[in-house]
Amino acid sequence: MFFRRERPKTLTFDDHMANARAAGFKTEPAGGGKTRIERDGVACTVEPGNENVPRVVERPGIVIGKEIGTLTDGGFQKFFTTPSGKRKPALAEELKAVQAFQEDLRDALHLESLYNESLGTVSNLYIYDRVKGRDAGEHEPWQVQTREPMKTT
Repeated sequence: MFFRRERPKTLTFDDHMANARAAGFKTEPAGGGKTRIERDGVACTVEPGNENVPRVVERPGIVIGKEIGTLTDGGFQKFFTTPSGKRKPALAEELKAVQAFQEDLRDALHLESLYNESLGTVSNLYIYDRVKGRDAGEHEPWQVQTREPMKTT
């Protein structure tokens, strides 16, 4: 009888949010069953996923006004862009803050930490000026664009 193992405790979504609050994060409802998690000017949005494990809906970014600015790579510089279109150049301190936020949140919520994400800050969107129209959805990169033949008179 004394060799009995403890049953593993299945955490609920609320338990995960309590762990985040205990780790110094501020949580608040974001509507639609989502929760906004914030600390030191960096925030993200999560919702209950499979087996009540939190699933990140909106990746971490800095808070600009009341919105979360997601990291966008412009090829020559990184920017934080909000859903309303506000854009701010990313500073090294902000990138470090986003990276620390991600690592600490994964630890607090007992989420899987991926090697490539642990190396540095990962952008949400990549927009490069030298590839015209790729990100606008005009055509897929693997599709050949056809040109109309020149008309001669």
